[in-house]
Amino acid sequence: MLIPIGTEYRPRQVPFANYALIALNVLVFLATHVFGGRLGEQLVGIFALDGARPNLYQYVTYQFLHGDLWHLLGNMLFLWIFGNAVCDRMGWLGYLLFYLGGGVFAGVAFTWEADNPMVGASGAIAAVTTAFLALFPRVHITMLVWMFFIFTFQLPAMLLITFKLILWDNVLAYMLTQQAGVMSQVAFSAHLGGYAFGFVVAFVLLAARILPRNQFDLVALWDRWRRRQGLKVTGGNPTAVLARPIVMQEIGSRPLEQVPLTPIERLREEVATALGKRDTAAAVTAYLRLLELDERQTLARPQQLEIANYLAQAERYREAAGAYEAFLSAYPGSSDAGPVLLFLGLLYSRYLGETETATERLQHALGVLQSAPQRALAEQELAALGAHRAGN
Repeated sequence: MLIPIGTEYRPRQVPFANYALIALNVLVFLATHVFGGRLGEQLVGIFALDGARPNLYQYVTYQFLHGDLWHLLGNMLFLWIFGNAVCDRMGWLGYLLFYLGGGVFAGVAFTWEADNPMVGASGAIAAVTTAFLALFPRVHITMLVWMFFIFTFQLPAMLLITFKLILWDNVLAYMLTQQAGVMSQVAFSAHLGGYAFGFVVAFVLLAARILPRNQFDLVALWDRWRRRQGLKVTGGNPTAVLARPIVMQEIGSRPLEQVPLTPIERLREEVATALGKRDTAAAVTAYLRLLELDERQTLARPQQLEIANYLAQAERYREAAGAYEAFLSAYPGSSDAGPVLLFLGLLYSRYLGETETATERLQHALGVLQSAPQRALAEQELAALGAHRAGN
């Protein structure tokens, strides 16, 4: 048995909307299957999605009904794993609308080719899963293997979702059941409809910058791939990678002119140049000017960390905290994430006086730190924060 049990992404805010969806699914199950009796069975019949004669309200209500306990637990596990991160990026209202929209689209895909009833949150959760793929393609998923022995390993989200959940579990499984003439209780069409909705909508929201972007979402990866393909036209000239934008000449017109860098590109270049010369102070100045133009800008991983460390050493704690937060947002799976979370907790606790934020960062740090001394320091600081709150 192969089961996903978690991701390395840590939400920056509590995903209350996802918790509410999970709670509502559980409450509806208790009301219809545990305490509902015959009335519960009747409610399931009324609110399930009737493939032959669907009512409009059923496209929403079927999403909160489940056939049995295992059906519920499986769906809620996937909703917990992928929904928390997607909710964190979309915000609670956008996430709720997206979730319900994914379920409706999955229901439409199901009724297009089926005439039997359907229940379950699988279609909506499929949409959330491929939204996770578009938003966090490089984040790793922790998998639990339960066979003759038990162990865990990690897979990139792109591999797990694309090949295992979509192709293997829904495309190939559907083809095999069709060839064998076996009647399956799995609503493959609803799953695939949800997957398509989630991927397309999340990709479009990113491309239109309606959702916040970073250099690790799928649109950014796609942009970089297109640029690499474009560089092949130069015949593999390595200088093209480091060159400024392509210079063009109109036939019979004026000589070649160099396309100027944008202000953001120029400042990023200044930061890289200054760090290359070991002039960290100049790099910090350029970085702060860069944030004035676009507060979402993040540098390459070692550059971002070096800037944050310099600001902390210079006792510019508020700016250092912002640089560390940007590092965690852009590189949640980095091996430096644990120490950065620990140091952030100490900054908030000892220098910025933000005890709640400090507690949150230190608790996150304990979840990822491997070093015993670092874990001990985090626990010691948490105890001091607890004692301080108790004293007040």
